[in-house]
Amino acid sequence: MTPKEREHLKKLDDMVLNASSDELKKIQEIDQQTQLDGLSLYDVYLDSSSLVNQSMKKPSRES
Repeated sequence: MTPKEREHLKKLDDMVLNASSDELKKIQEIDQQTQLDGLSLYDVYLDSSSLVNQSMKKPSRES
């Protein structure tokens, strides 16, 4: 596991540990859905974090 992945997992752990009861219910619903899809909450979180954090390059427009 890379240091960046560990950092993302720590953020997810902190989010769960510091969540209100309403937030925990939402997290649980998401976790259950990801499990039904054959995934884990951690995998989905890591994938979405990497997608959000990727810098997107604009295609160059040449005339």
